[in-house]
Amino acid sequence: MSGSTSGAAGEERTSPPLTGGERETLRAYLDFHRETLAMKCEGLSDEQLRRASSPPSTLSLLGLVRHMAEVERAWFRRTIDGEDVPLVWSDAGDFQAAYDASASTRAEAFAAWQAEVAHARRIEREAASLDVTGHQVRWGEDVSLRVVMLHLIHEYARHNGHADFLREAIDGTTGA
Repeated sequence: MSGSTSGAAGEERTSPPLTGGERETLRAYLDFHRETLAMKCEGLSDEQLRRASSPPSTLSLLGLVRHMAEVERAWFRRTIDGEDVPLVWSDAGDFQAAYDASASTRAEAFAAWQAEVAHARRIEREAASLDVTGHQVRWGEDVSLRVVMLHLIHEYARHNGHADFLREAIDGTTGA
């Protein structure tokens, strides 16, 4: 059964299928986690989104959104599609630069993230199969679209756990 499920604040999220095929299931789980990150940021001001809510960590919800824009870009555009594009927030290839959201706004960060998600969805949709491969420079290995999608699901799930704690520290909101 695929469809949507209500999250906090009434947001609708993709509900992964219980008996779907591999590609449909990977796509749905990835979208579920993308939508979860957006849900965790819903209703907060730019200042709240920039707030490092768990000192001594400097991690913020807006930093997570910026980081996930970089991750989407690196894995789908650079690795699978072979595009020669720099990172969004670092010409030097420093993924950590995205976490510094001190001067960022919701509009700027979400526009970049949503643009990268749109590119990723297009690349995945146009791929002939999950066996399509690209070269992951940091690993020095070829990887399949399947591995990329699984990696992104893992990355989002891990960071959505961080987002849970960050959001709760900001305004007490909890929930999946």
